[in-house]
Amino acid sequence: MKIARARKGNEEFYCIVESSTVIRLSGGLEQIFDNTYQTLNTYHKSEVEFLAPCMPSKIVCVGKNYSEHAKEMNEGEPAEPLLFLKPNTCIIGDGCEIEYPSISKRVDYEGELGVVIGAVCKKVGEAEALDYVLGYTCLNDVTARDIQKSDMQWTRGKSFDTFCPIGPFIETELKPDRLQIVTRLNGEIKQKSNTAHMTHSVKKLISYISQVMTLLPGDIIATGTPEGIGAMQAGDEVEVEIEGIGILRNRVVIINS
Repeated sequence: MKIARARKGNEEFYCIVESSTVIRLSGGLEQIFDNTYQTLNTYHKSEVEFLAPCMPSKIVCVGKNYSEHAKEMNEGEPAEPLLFLKPNTCIIGDGCEIEYPSISKRVDYEGELGVVIGAVCKKVGEAEALDYVLGYTCLNDVTARDIQKSDMQWTRGKSFDTFCPIGPFIETELKPDRLQIVTRLNGEIKQKSNTAHMTHSVKKLISYISQVMTLLPGDIIATGTPEGIGAMQAGDEVEVEIEGIGILRNRVVIINS
């Protein structure tokens, strides 16, 4: 089932997307996770504006979770998951513009699998970790690489507004352990890998993170990017495609302040 978030007029709502049909749902992500929602109006896709498929309280990211990416960064592969946070003000949806900040000289794409949490998740074990997942989405962990390196920590370089495109949907019927992931820049393949190559699996990440912080419905885990990261320029279009989910497309624009 493909879950989206949409706007019609002044109203925002969650919905199921089936081909060109949008089925409006009652309630929020908790009701979708618990299967207690009701279906309301039905629209054609052309009648609504699609938004980012969820608005998390936090985005928990994992650094260097593919060994080949760790090699290309020349920083070593961490023995345990390397965590950092992005604020929810980074979130944009499919088709929205990534703003290239004027204070950066290099902004990179990082295509990733995003895990969307469906229920309050605190101190869970690996065996039950996937029981707390609503579904999966495409994610681009946009990074001002020069700022990241100059700061010697990652918050500022990862946290500019628009630096976390997600979408286009949350796919609920998916197994995360063997999915092809491809990132294209202006139609050219730059990253091509499979989630089977993750150093730390999705269930391990959920368990590990939940020992530290409580994950809330709608929160996102960005599971790390494979090798092939690179710079984007104004006017570029970047696509992140994940098997079974779809294609997340965003264009890069320059901002002057």
